[in-house]
Amino acid sequence: MARVKRGNVARKRRNKILKLAKGFRGSHSKLFRTANQRVMKALTNAYRDRRKKKRDYRRLWIARINAAVRPHGISYSRFIGALKKSDIGLNRKMLSQMAILDPDAFKAVVDLAKKSA
Repeated sequence: MARVKRGNVARKRRNKILKLAKGFRGSHSKLFRTANQRVMKALTNAYRDRRKKKRDYRRLWIARINAAVRPHGISYSRFIGALKKSDIGLNRKMLSQMAILDPDAFKAVVDLAKKSA
């Protein structure tokens, strides 16, 4: 059987990993083995955190809405329940933005929700 030389293929594979590891500190960006471990870990973290980001933002919006509705004498859960009953289809992101940027409009939404509850 003929000898297979993997020079090009192996070099390309290693360079691809080292390119992904650019910016890592020390041997994590210079040596293939450690760079490969770090890149695999980094890609795993990136995949996980793309999903976690959605959860984190939702928690932030909920905290902001809760803080905004408390002065109007209603809790977050009662507010969301009242929104559902009164068929107001605003999502949490928009409610959070309204609470920050347009408090008057937010107050109007709270009053509408309170009326229906």
